[in-house]
Amino acid sequence: MMAFSMRKIAGFIALFHVTSVVATVYPCESCGSPNLSPAPEAASPGLQPLSPADSPETNMAPKDGVFDVTEHGAVADGGIESSSAFSAAWNAACGHPGNSTFYIPKGTFLVGPISFPGPCYNNQSPNIEIRGTLLAPISLSAFQSSNWIAFRNLQGFTLTGGTETAKLDGQGAAEAWKQSSCEKSARCKKLITTIDFINVSCATISNITLSNSKGFHLGLHGSNNINIHNLKITAPGDSPNTDGIHVSHSSNIKISSSTIGVGDDCVSIGPGSSNISISNVHCGPGHGISVGSLGKYKNEKDVVGINVRNCTIKGTQNGIRVKTWPGAPASSASNMTFEDVFMINVSNPIIIDQEYCPSNTCNTTQATLACEAYRHIHKERQWHLQHQLCSDFAVQH
Repeated sequence: MMAFSMRKIAGFIALFHVTSVVATVYPCESCGSPNLSPAPEAASPGLQPLSPADSPETNMAPKDGVFDVTEHGAVADGGIESSSAFSAAWNAACGHPGNSTFYIPKGTFLVGPISFPGPCYNNQSPNIEIRGTLLAPISLSAFQSSNWIAFRNLQGFTLTGGTETAKLDGQGAAEAWKQSSCEKSARCKKLITTIDFINVSCATISNITLSNSKGFHLGLHGSNNINIHNLKITAPGDSPNTDGIHVSHSSNIKISSSTIGVGDDCVSIGPGSSNISISNVHCGPGHGISVGSLGKYKNEKDVVGINVRNCTIKGTQNGIRVKTWPGAPASSASNMTFEDVFMINVSNPIIIDQEYCPSNTCNTTQATLACEAYRHIHKERQWHLQHQLCSDFAVQH
């Protein structure tokens, strides 16, 4: 393990890079989901477009539609489970032959595990507007999969909330964090992500509060061209495995202007991630901003192009961390820049952990197959560290 650490830093500016870095989120005019084939003319059953014979004005575009979950039976009392009503409203919005909005008004809604799938009519996804509070079921037995809310196979949409009203509460403290597995190994046996975006592209997510997740708060998997900003993510500093945002096998992701204080990584970047930009994020409490963990499984895809700028990390275990499992198969993490990162009371400002093993059951006598080469230059309060995973260990000064 190679680590740079110091206690109680008043201010810290770091530039951590390999060769050149590209971390630009490309515009969505020409993007699409990599595994998403064009939808048929009517993707949602029972909702067919009007034929020329049925429509009085065939050249007139369909009117925009707002699909309110309460008009499909959802009850805003915080006690009546409303997932079926949410599904009905989504199916109507997804099948609408024009612009549409899936709308959740003010109030508190108890919603069980639910998936919002696409592709939708003419491959055009509804926008999502949340004005109220969503509560997850307390019991872990209610969850058959690893997520509470999932958006799948969608492109070109916004998800936004109203000012100080939009909130997704995972209610993790009531049962999930009390699992015996959380205490024994620091890795809970059953983790439930609050909101997952799976195979989505060209989306904007903003003005949402996520709190007390049973596991990760927000996940991005197999997605591209996603802009996340103005999020507030909160959980106690001792809540287990409650990462704020986790990215894996995704590209062109921009995370900005958000506040994240949780019990694990504020942002974690997993295998297969490329062109990830993080800026103006306030992190703490938590474990900082992490690349990894890497190398747990064979044939993992590389991590390329991480750009972290103008962030504040306060009262965390780590600042910037790269973590790999002991005995990890060879892989690469490259083109990483960490610049203008201000740290306060951070135990490990920069840490390269090659023996990451939260369960404490790993064979740490087997060195990781990944290896780092560093160049450390101190100039005008900037640390320039060059990092490259390689086959032969070398340290350069």
